[in-house]
Amino acid sequence: MIELFYSNTPNGRKISIMLEEINFDYKITEIDLSKGDQFNSDFRKISPLSKIPAIIDHKNKISLSQSGAILIYLAELSGKFYEIENRNKINEWLMAQMGDIGPMLGQHHQFHHYNPGKSKFGEERYFNIAKRLYNDLDSQLSTSVFLAGEKYSIADIATFPWIARHDWHDIGIKNFKYLTNWYKKISEREAVIKGYDCLKKGEKIPLI
Repeated sequence: MIELFYSNTPNGRKISIMLEEINFDYKITEIDLSKGDQFNSDFRKISPLSKIPAIIDHKNKISLSQSGAILIYLAELSGKFYEIENRNKINEWLMAQMGDIGPMLGQHHQFHHYNPGKSKFGEERYFNIAKRLYNDLDSQLSTSVFLAGEKYSIADIATFPWIARHDWHDIGIKNFKYLTNWYKKISEREAVIKGYDCLKKGEKIPLI
């Protein structure tokens, strides 16, 4: 049994989607970020940087934080979405999400969505970076069905929940043909739909 410490953020949804994709039994312990649950001393034993998601694999007695590390762990454990012959390319795009796509879109959220009008410089800077990232993803997807090639992988699972906030970004995802096709394809997967609404609150993937 995998225990997932979760909040319905893009990083949290990476892991709930992955768990649904690999069809592992899991239970959710919800972490209320607005109440500061992530700073609880018991949670910090699992996640030293007070970040969700985190997991405990109770069968194997392993705890792990950081979404990229968790995705790799679950992929290796299940033997899915992390092909050995394409691992370098999968790692490349997984790290692109972890080091660039997620952090930069997260900053765009802060300035453009949560705190509009507080910093013209911040809003313009991260809007332009977000637009550049959309272009980069669209360019990559013009040459392959998925980010790391022709097969769906943990790189796609990591990136999708961030693009699922496209309505926050105001970039206009419809202007990016290949990114749109990729988004639609993934959003129709049964496991993605279930993982997105793992709390069973009726949360639906934003449409294009």
